[in-house]
Amino acid sequence: MILYPAIDLKDGQAVRLLRGAMDKATVFNEDPTAQARAFVAAGCEWLHLVDLNGAFAGEPVNAEPVEAILKACDVPTQLGGGIRDMATIAAWIDKGLARVILGTVAVENPDLVREAAREFPGQVAVGIDARDGLVATKGWATETNVKVTDLARSFEDAGVAAIIYTDINRDGAMSGPNVEATAALARAVSIPVIASGGVSSLDDLRALRDCGAGLNGAISGRALYDGAIDLGEALTLLKG
Repeated sequence: MILYPAIDLKDGQAVRLLRGAMDKATVFNEDPTAQARAFVAAGCEWLHLVDLNGAFAGEPVNAEPVEAILKACDVPTQLGGGIRDMATIAAWIDKGLARVILGTVAVENPDLVREAAREFPGQVAVGIDARDGLVATKGWATETNVKVTDLARSFEDAGVAAIIYTDINRDGAMSGPNVEATAALARAVSIPVIASGGVSSLDDLRALRDCGAGLNGAISGRALYDGAIDLGEALTLLKG
């Protein structure tokens, strides 16, 4: 299982939100590149970036810090937020991004996901963010009636590299991940699933690792910044 340290970008800074609320942001590092370097120095194998402003704007906003991280760090990096057309997907991959995460367009324009996955094999993931089992889009501000499992299954034949499943009610709340829902999703599809939201302790990582659903990995942000999870210990745990 892979641990993906998260760097959420708002106004050029590394922040964490509480349950996706932009007005409840805590700044953890004013230099996202320095934060990325620290994660890499600790041994992480991937980085997970989110352009929070971009998720609301529908286009990249924090491109400058993302590009700086890509130039400074030699581990594969995935990015979500504001990526909603082929030109943007192609531009990010051309700049060295290992994987784009498509969230809102997965609901609004699923054909784009399929086209991108064909054009860039292994480099397109679907981000499914949900409250109470229903998908939310546009930076989690818009509720839909789409069920998580239905959306995930619709991409079974699309060739996407992974599904990143976030339980919004757990995100940034340090209350533990929704292991049951994440495992159920992973069992429902053949696409690799990455858990996100609420991962706040080594016990949480252990529970995800041992849930029996073969999860690809887990994303953690606030717990790494707060010191609730020691990155080195977490990497050792998941490799074991």
